[in-house]
Amino acid sequence: MSSIIRKNAVASIAARNPDLEFTESVNIGDIYGENAFTLKTMKKVLPKAIYKKLSATIRKGKILENDIADVVAGAMKNWAIAKGATHYTHWFQPLTGSTAEKHDSFIDPDGEGGVILNFSGKELVQGEPDASSFPSGGIRATFEARGYTAWDPTSPAFIKRSRAGATLCIPTAFCSYTGEALDKKTPLLRSMQAISKQAKRVLACFGKDSDGMALTTLGAEQEYFLVDKELSLARPDLIQAGRTLFGNVPAKHQQMDDHYFGAIKSRIIACMEEVDKELWKLAIPAKTRHNEVAPAEFEIACVYETLNLATDHNMMVMEILRAVADRHGLVALLHEKPFAGINGNGKHNNWSIATPKGKNLLEPGKTPHENAIFLTFICAIIKAVDTYADLLRATVATAGNDHRLGANEAPPAIVSIFLGEQLTDIINQIEKGGAKSSKSQDVLNIGVDSMPELPKDVTDRNRTSPFAFTGNKFEFRAVGSQQSCSGPNVVLNTAISEVLDEIATKLEKAKKADFNKTLQKILSDIVKKHKKVLFNGDGYTEEWLIEAKKRGLPNLEKTPEALKALISKKSIDLFGKYNILSKVEVLSRYEVYKEQYDMIIDVEAKLTSDIAKTMLLPVALEQLTELADTVASLTDIGVKAGQAAAKAKLTKIGKYADEATKAIALLDKAIVAGKTSDMIKYMDAVRAACDGLEIEVDDEKWPLPKYSELLFAY
Repeated sequence: MSSIIRKNAVASIAARNPDLEFTESVNIGDIYGENAFTLKTMKKVLPKAIYKKLSATIRKGKILENDIADVVAGAMKNWAIAKGATHYTHWFQPLTGSTAEKHDSFIDPDGEGGVILNFSGKELVQGEPDASSFPSGGIRATFEARGYTAWDPTSPAFIKRSRAGATLCIPTAFCSYTGEALDKKTPLLRSMQAISKQAKRVLACFGKDSDGMALTTLGAEQEYFLVDKELSLARPDLIQAGRTLFGNVPAKHQQMDDHYFGAIKSRIIACMEEVDKELWKLAIPAKTRHNEVAPAEFEIACVYETLNLATDHNMMVMEILRAVADRHGLVALLHEKPFAGINGNGKHNNWSIATPKGKNLLEPGKTPHENAIFLTFICAIIKAVDTYADLLRATVATAGNDHRLGANEAPPAIVSIFLGEQLTDIINQIEKGGAKSSKSQDVLNIGVDSMPELPKDVTDRNRTSPFAFTGNKFEFRAVGSQQSCSGPNVVLNTAISEVLDEIATKLEKAKKADFNKTLQKILSDIVKKHKKVLFNGDGYTEEWLIEAKKRGLPNLEKTPEALKALISKKSIDLFGKYNILSKVEVLSRYEVYKEQYDMIIDVEAKLTSDIAKTMLLPVALEQLTELADTVASLTDIGVKAGQAAAKAKLTKIGKYADEATKAIALLDKAIVAGKTSDMIKYMDAVRAACDGLEIEVDDEKWPLPKYSELLFAY
């Protein structure tokens, strides 16, 4: 039956009419932000005094005054109802890694058989979901159900549409009845507040004092696969695990580099067009789209925004990718490694920091050696990343990312910093006593008279580096594609806060006449102690692994060992020092992430066993029987021709079937024993045997859609 579904799916794809997949173009300006309660919308619907107060909260981090909630709620309700909304929800991000929502309608009975539509300030500001039903790492017991969601005014409410209606979604934080953070947003907001405070102290030392918050910013690049829905539904592993647990790389895959930046197929571009439009309606600044390296892999990137907003928007990007893909008969795969043997998915976390007025503090300028503020922040980042490299690695430790990190598609598990030639030269000068020169920008001559000379960046890029300076930001390339951007940025913000705190404390004590001398010593000391984390070379080589070990850089290859950094005294002290996470909150997260890892492996192990036993071995045994009958028949009639071929195939299939049977038995024992490491080992063994069967068993019998179909038939 499954093989019939597989063949029918391919036939259905072949019969599609590409001309029907194009959509009408729209005026971006007309639709941009139409489904988001942005400052632009607020300005239209709120009284001036209320708008001014709420704007100050959003733009400058001012305390939100309680008396405006009812007015904002009323305006938000009227706006949402005019958009067709019948319900509202507090949209939050629990420790599941996804988003959550509970819908309530606007209706209140009027006592006369009708209804009135109400939405109060209290309902806007606070909600109450069931805290015991979300992961809490022991903070909440089953009988302790109360938890609260709290409105985050810095992230605009938005309209989520379905075919039947619309819902007003209000971004919120989520905490327990006893006040502990149970979500991703709360510690992120705390970390943004912490780094703002310390950055402003440093800026004040340079005479740069201003009102409002120093802003951390993010531009997230999201990678994903698109595969045909009919083919995907014939794969239980894709349905439940989000990745293929079996399958061989086809003869042609990504080795020719012809998919990367290639012409986008009509069915895919139609899906991308709709994704962009849906994002633009929500004021999500989708900017770039293109084919990625692997076949059927793509990328979408958004323009930089304030960190909290960009993190929320990235969660919405993933949700919209899945929803729109489904409408186009496709499935968006966001797993870090949907297919073995080819590139997987990542999420490049482009981080920077700006003054309250929006000036990027990581913009080096034309003479970066003279830009003391820039160099101060660069050195602070170097120290923070070196000191907490293990903690940064822990933030990207997941079962999915374990398949990706360290391969020739993603940075290694060793956290190092790439600065490029210009900045490395300046850092070396600082170590020796002070920066006095910068490598100047050159021009690139193409060699064609009719083409202009191109300004050439002062440094190349390094795609093997997990943490690379790319002109005016740092790109943390190790983040998993399914992950929230929150965790990595909480650690970045908090670690950098600590170093900025130390720098500000020293500079504040310095006499005015000694300021430059004090600053030079601070930066020189940082470079001397922490330059070991700087590496501009190829992070994929064996030589780098050896060199990194000599330098004392941690190499935490797998999730279980990497997660332990979360609960080290160093980490707990850091989070506690800046009120980002209490010890209880840190320990709870460790328990949640460890349990999630174990559960994912358990699910994959059970799926591997089930698919192998009920789908793959039966077709192998069926073919064995047919081959045995063929050999017997040829022998009976005395025909030697073909016997050798049939016997050879019989032997190969029998060998792989026996190996699979043995490995399945060992896997089942590991599942019962709950030994995660053994499950992984025997899953690999089952896969190796079954992938051998895929090569030998007749194509028409094989029940699972093959990589050649999933990656190319769409």
